[in-house]
Amino acid sequence: MTLTRLQPTSPPGIRDGVLRRQPAREAAARTYARSLPVVPVRARGLTVEGADGRRYLDCLSGAGALALGHNHPVVLEAIRAVLDSGAPLHAPDLATPVQEAFTNELLATLPRGLADRARIRFCGPTAADALREAAALVRGATGRTELLTLSGAPAETSLALSGPSDMFLAALGSGGRAPAAVVVEPVAGEGAVLPAPDGLLRRARDITAARAIPLVVDESATGVGRTGAFWAVEHSGIVPDVMVLSHTIGGSLPLAAVVHHADLGGCPPAARADACRGNQLAMAAGAATLRYVRENGLAGRAAALGAHILRRLRTLDHACVGEVRGIGLMIGIECAPGPAAAVQRECLRRGLIVELGGPHSSVLRLLPPLTITDEQTEAVLDRLADALAAVDRTHRRAATPSTLKEAGPATPA
Repeated sequence: MTLTRLQPTSPPGIRDGVLRRQPAREAAARTYARSLPVVPVRARGLTVEGADGRRYLDCLSGAGALALGHNHPVVLEAIRAVLDSGAPLHAPDLATPVQEAFTNELLATLPRGLADRARIRFCGPTAADALREAAALVRGATGRTELLTLSGAPAETSLALSGPSDMFLAALGSGGRAPAAVVVEPVAGEGAVLPAPDGLLRRARDITAARAIPLVVDESATGVGRTGAFWAVEHSGIVPDVMVLSHTIGGSLPLAAVVHHADLGGCPPAARADACRGNQLAMAAGAATLRYVRENGLAGRAAALGAHILRRLRTLDHACVGEVRGIGLMIGIECAPGPAAAVQRECLRRGLIVELGGPHSSVLRLLPPLTITDEQTEAVLDRLADALAAVDRTHRRAATPSTLKEAGPATPA
């Protein structure tokens, strides 16, 4: 199908019409549309074109799911190959050449110590589906129900520790009733880009191994090169018992899976009621993405570019900027809630799409695709720096009394 280039339109136009109708048709649960009034009609790599004809540099990247950016040629080629072959597009649990190719690529990337004993469980296409699958797996394997999760891990788990890491380790090693599993998120992405210390992950692995507690690592937001290693657990050198995978593994299409040690077993087939686990297009796109990231060393490039971005951002001196942190191409800039939203708006005015996250949406998140070029990286940093400076000037003016107020009341003649 040939797509005709949309020309910029005047209000009400395509953009305004779509944005006006959306809240009348969709639930209030939508998130990005509230702060990013963009109607994307075309995209390639880092660049998104809106219905109004404007072009944007997209550092949201499908909430980090687009490892190769929008419509990468290898992804499109893989999807077209399946469509042209006449193969089934949906085949839950059936052995297909497409599924086998995806499985081969995934096994080739897994941490040593897991790959040779791994079993893959396909499930519904979201991270929440994979977390539920992992929970069912460890509960069935251990006969226990409680899940202990490190602070910042997803809400699907049953117990969240909000205290410091030493409290987490103390609770884990206390010798009380063992949980069904410990769930760890290597980087609390949605929670504000907070990497878990490598030492904490290693200590958690030591304790769980000593107590025969399965260690579940949620790599939904951190996998496929995003953090500068193919999987974030590689930074700490630990080998988990279970890995929860989604987001990037579908190569831009919805796909999720749970990888676990074979000795954990699994629930009987009758216990699985989710039919949405056989998306062949997503498996083809995912296999192409995994292979491209691996063969082109994009994880290492993410590590180098991420370090450069952090250095540049830490040289900025703006009152609205707090801590700058991150790992690989997963960057967070902490601000107060008001300034953070203002910076996001100023970025959008300059053709840059960034996400907000963390408590009270106070953290600007940069999640560019791993294929971002050096030139594009500098363009992103320049636009972001300009937006931060604009917000800083606005807040300085608002905080400075007028000349008349500084002078005080006039002295009578």
